[in-house]
Amino acid sequence: MPVKENTIYYQTTNTYSVLNSIGPNTKNIWIACHGIGYLSKYFIRYFNKLTKEENYIICPQAPSKFYQGNDFRYVGASWLTKVNTQQETENVLNYLDAMYEVEKTNFKDKRIILMGYSQGVSVVMRWMSKRNINCNDLVIHSGSIPKEVTPTDFKNHQHIHVHLICGNQDEYINEEKLKIQLNFAKSLFTNQLNLYEFDGKHEVNPAILEQIAEK
Repeated sequence: MPVKENTIYYQTTNTYSVLNSIGPNTKNIWIACHGIGYLSKYFIRYFNKLTKEENYIICPQAPSKFYQGNDFRYVGASWLTKVNTQQETENVLNYLDAMYEVEKTNFKDKRIILMGYSQGVSVVMRWMSKRNINCNDLVIHSGSIPKEVTPTDFKNHQHIHVHLICGNQDEYINEEKLKIQLNFAKSLFTNQLNLYEFDGKHEVNPAILEQIAEK
C-alpha cells in the first residue's frame, strides 16, 4: 500500500535572541534572520560593534536544529528545506508573527531594519511580503530573493531603502547570479538600490552593517 502523510496541528515554542536594550537614544531596531548552520545567540555577535545605545537587535531562531559534523559537538539550524516548503514557511511566519507581537510595542518612532543573511533572505522577504511588515530598510546579505515574489507583493514598500550586500569571492554568487539578483531587486523596488560589494567570501560583513546603521 502507498504511504500516506497526515497533517496535524499543535502548539510549539521557540526562542529568539536580543542584543542591547531600548532606551531614549535608540534609533535603529534590527530584525535579522540568520543563515543555515547558525544559532541566533551566536549570529547576533556580528552586531556587537554597532553603537549599543542606538541599536537594538532582534535575531529570530530557525526552528530546525541539527548536529554539524560527525563528532556531534556543534549545533546549527535551518529555516526551510525543499520538503513541505509551503507548509513549513507558514510555520516559520507564524513564529515570526508571535515574536513581532511581543516586540512591536518598542517600534514606535524607530527606524526598522529587516535583514536576512544567506537563507535568512528568503525568510525575511517572504515574511515582509506575506504579512505586510512595515520597515524603513531592507538588507539583503549574501542570499537569494525568493523566486515567487512579484512587485505586487511589495507595492506597500516602495518608500524603503534596500541594501544588497555580497562578497566578491562568494562561492555561491557568481557575476551572472549577482546581475540577476540586482535586476530582480530593481523590479521589486522602484527606489534606488544600494549595492555593497566587499572583498571576501560567503560571510557576514560587520563593517557594512555599521555603515547602514549610521545612515
